[in-house]
Amino acid sequence: MASDFISLGIRPEFQKTLALHGINEPTPVQTQSIPLLLAGRDVVAQAQTGTGKTLAFVLPILERLEPKRPFTQALIVTPTRELAVQIAKETAQLASVVEAGVQAIYGGQDIDRQNRKLEQIPTIVVGTPGRLLDHVKRGTLSLSGVRMLVVDEADEMLRRGFLEEVETLIALASPKRQTMLFSATMPQPIRELSERYMSKPEQLRVAGKQVTVAEIEQAAVETPESEKTKTLSKLLAHYRPYLAIVFCSSKGRANAVNEALKEEGFDSDALHGELSQAKREHVLKRFREAKLQVLVATDLAARGLDIEGVTHVFNYDVPQDVEWYIHRIGRTGRAGESGVAVTLVTTRDKIRLAKLESKIGMKLPRRDAEGGLLASQVIKKAPAKSAGSRKDSSGSFGKYRNSDSSKNRSQTGGRGQGTPRYASASPRRSPSGRGKPK
Repeated sequence: MASDFISLGIRPEFQKTLALHGINEPTPVQTQSIPLLLAGRDVVAQAQTGTGKTLAFVLPILERLEPKRPFTQALIVTPTRELAVQIAKETAQLASVVEAGVQAIYGGQDIDRQNRKLEQIPTIVVGTPGRLLDHVKRGTLSLSGVRMLVVDEADEMLRRGFLEEVETLIALASPKRQTMLFSATMPQPIRELSERYMSKPEQLRVAGKQVTVAEIEQAAVETPESEKTKTLSKLLAHYRPYLAIVFCSSKGRANAVNEALKEEGFDSDALHGELSQAKREHVLKRFREAKLQVLVATDLAARGLDIEGVTHVFNYDVPQDVEWYIHRIGRTGRAGESGVAVTLVTTRDKIRLAKLESKIGMKLPRRDAEGGLLASQVIKKAPAKSAGSRKDSSGSFGKYRNSDSSKNRSQTGGRGQGTPRYASASPRRSPSGRGKPK
């Protein structure tokens, strides 16, 4: 694997900017994708969560741009608003090197405000399908000059019913475009999409040693349904996360858990699909700035989130399928960093958990409510079954907030069990009193 980005054909100025954010070596998906994309090839890439797919396509786009030409040259299509904002932010950090403009376009934001920004003709546009087509119909966005087009999280586009809109956007771009498709899984409709709109694409697949990310310590805690919130509070008090995401199965559950945690003194807030866009952005901003310690979220609301410093994920409700499980726990352990994911299991969840364990190829070690490994439990390999893994598409610029990425981020075990603990102070009340990694 390449030792740096320069050896892949990326200019030193980008390497220097990446190094400032703690990124020095390319990941496997970047190593495989970047040379092909720099050569102008179409690429279909399937890779595991947290592998740095965003940089795999953003760096070649920035290298091949002609920023002085006055039209939009690159379009990145994402399934969610949050992912559009995230990719636009990461792209903008690098785009300043070549003086290229980047604009995020998504629903829930004032369209007149977006019109004014599009009047400046950004070189790169990142957006969701519906709002992008709105601007095309209004005449405020022209895609005729787009010669580099990315469909990110293609399988999620399919699941949300956006595939027809994506095809329309592709057809509106230049016929001489380079097309890049990144996806967690490759269902047949996605393969057919690539066959219709891509020119002899290179097929890449970067798979991990097992379905879930090796850097994430996973565990299960059995608890009665009536004691779930109390158990969650005990686990938060034990692990003392710097930032934690708690996943619930519905907005009602998320709201109830959030209120219970706040009553216990935790700095928490809820994120779900029925919040206004302004409220969603406010909650995410506070969480990114570590003004919140715990984010209680639903699956759809947290789709594609990549937030620096998330040390722990708690599955308050067992996810419906393995893809959502992998997506959830992939919010921690990003890009080679370590993390902890704990799943709360009631009696009625045991069959679902057993199926999940079979698909990910491992039996989750059982822990008690204080996080200690139960003496009767050992890690066992379950028979592996073929399963698509939910991946996300972003290369995070450093995991730990305000930390020196060059320092050793080793984690010491709690209770002598090898469980990472991130603080010696209470996790409650304020960010300064919780487990910021050393």
